[in-house]
Amino acid sequence: MRRYGEAVKSGQKYRPRPGVYAVLLDAGYVLTTHQAEPIPEYQLPGGGIDPGEHPIPALHREVQEETGWKIAISHRLGAYRRFTYMPDYDKWAEKICTIYLAKPIRRLGPPSEPGHTALWLPAQQALEQITNIGDRAFLAQALSVYPR
Repeated sequence: MRRYGEAVKSGQKYRPRPGVYAVLLDAGYVLTTHQAEPIPEYQLPGGGIDPGEHPIPALHREVQEETGWKIAISHRLGAYRRFTYMPDYDKWAEKICTIYLAKPIRRLGPPSEPGHTALWLPAQQALEQITNIGDRAFLAQALSVYPR
């Protein structure tokens, strides 16, 4: 599995953290989420899979929490890993990130997760704004295969 991001720190213990994320395309735009804290960043909507939770319901839950949108999942694009410190949880994690292509179906309301704002960005701007290099790689892949 491909790794993106910072190098593994020698001697640092990392705990596995599986997560699911969505590339949400519609008419040349990408639905992203902006997380204000702890570090402001633009992201693909998604997040961690809770213990005992299946990845698909986790993706629906996370996207709704972070964007307020109901989605229809098309298919799995792939997965990557990254090793990082997660300040919100005060832990070092080996994040296993599975990325799906999905379509936004209906806005149910505003994001329910504090500090998140849903933003529709033109595809090229989304490629420039998404903070995580792994997410950017999968967004670029989706945009090359699924034209606007």
